[in-house]
Amino acid sequence: MTKISDLHQEWLRDPTYQREYDALAEEFDLAAALIEARARAGLTQAQLAQRMETTQSAIARLEAGLTTPTTRTLEKIAKATGSRLKITFESSPKTPFPAV
Repeated sequence: MTKISDLHQEWLRDPTYQREYDALAEEFDLAAALIEARARAGLTQAQLAQRMETTQSAIARLEAGLTTPTTRTLEKIAKATGSRLKITFESSPKTPFPAV
């Protein structure tokens, strides 16, 4: 049986797949950060949802990258997980901007 990770590595050789995968990197990073904050707090999705006064399915959608959280939602997640929300802008090596 072929593993999905093996298929992914093979597909990454396709420039179109690579480009589309790279385009989703920020969404993957955000979903991973949400999962990491919850895990670091030792909470299940249901426990986090209870602290945020929402549903477990809403947390699952956020962690799966199916919905984009608002800043307010990110603040609630931070509070519920005992984390500090920090949003930064970083220059991208792929799209440098000219000096002003």
